[in-house]
Amino acid sequence: MLSAKGLSCVRGERRLFAGLDLSIDAGQWLHVRGENGAGKTSLLRMLAGLAQPAEGAIFWNQNPLTLAEDDFRQQRMFLGHHGALKEELTPLENLLFAAELDGAVLSDAEALTALHRFGLKGREELAVRFLSAGQKRRVLLARLLTRKASLWILDEPFTALDVKGVDMLSALIGQHLQAGGMAILTSHQSMPMPGARVVQL
Repeated sequence: MLSAKGLSCVRGERRLFAGLDLSIDAGQWLHVRGENGAGKTSLLRMLAGLAQPAEGAIFWNQNPLTLAEDDFRQQRMFLGHHGALKEELTPLENLLFAAELDGAVLSDAEALTALHRFGLKGREELAVRFLSAGQKRRVLLARLLTRKASLWILDEPFTALDVKGVDMLSALIGQHLQAGGMAILTSHQSMPMPGARVVQL
C-alpha cells in the first residue's frame, strides 16, 4: 500500500498543489489528471521517492518512505515521460543495462521475449537512435515485463503509441492489477481501462 498525506509542491515562488491526500492498494490504479504545469510529473516523482515534497509525507505499507526506502525501491517501477534510453545502445542492450542498474537478473532470452511482445522483433540489434518515437517508447515499456515490481508509476505511458500499442499496454496494466499490482499514471488521452481512482490537480 502506498499513501500520502498533506503533500504540497512548490516550484520557484509558485505553489502547484497543497494538502493532497491519496492512497492506493493492491489491484487499484490512480489516474493523475490536470492541466500542463499543474504538477503531475512532480507528484509522480515524489510518489516514486525521487523528489521531496515541500510539505507532507509519503508512506509505504504504513511506514514512512524514508524508513522503507530499500523495500520500496525494489517494489516500484518508475518510467518517466522522457524515457532514459541510451541512444547508442540497441533495445536489447538497453534492457540488459537497465536490469543491471536495478540489481536484477535478466537473461538475453527474457529480454528478447519482452521486446518481441512489444512488437520489436527484428529491431533488437538496431541502435535506438534509428528507431521511431513509438518504437523507443515500446523499448522503455518493455521494462515492465523484465522486472518484478508491485507498483508501476508511469508518466504519460501512452505517448507516441499507435492504437495497437495503446491496447497492448492497457491489457498489460490490466493483467498487472488483476495479479494484485498497483499503478499510478498520467495521461492526456482517454483511458481504455475501467475502475480508475482520479487525482485531480
